[in-house]
Amino acid sequence: MSGVNKVILIGRLGKDPETRVFENGGKKVSFTLATSEVYKDKDGNRREVTEWHNVVCWRLLADIAEKYFTKGKLLYVEGRLRTRMWEENGVKKYFTEIEATSITMLGSKNDGKPTEHKEEQAEPVSFTDTAAPVPGDDFPF
Repeated sequence: MSGVNKVILIGRLGKDPETRVFENGGKKVSFTLATSEVYKDKDGNRREVTEWHNVVCWRLLADIAEKYFTKGKLLYVEGRLRTRMWEENGVKKYFTEIEATSITMLGSKNDGKPTEHKEEQAEPVSFTDTAAPVPGDDFPF
């Protein structure tokens, strides 16, 4: 039986996405996503802990991220963990990121920007990387 490698996050972009275009025309878009947890400590004080996640998009998702994602946008991200390893001066270095397979843009139409009119709730817009392998494709049954 194979394992499961699935990540689900809801968070806000920490900065505008960065795009890298390769010689073969392929595109990689990466960004940081902040998720926060709020709790009360033993003294009853409100505490907030923010975790930062590195997210990478390829193909269609890279095109969408490059065009529509901006700092502060609320996103629902599904993907899988990928760890890259390289050696630098004889020392092994590691970098773990989430390779996005599906992203849904959440939030209001104006995404938190003040307006003169009552804020309307926007319909979530979802995008899926159709070229990504589907989990379970290699199951023998």
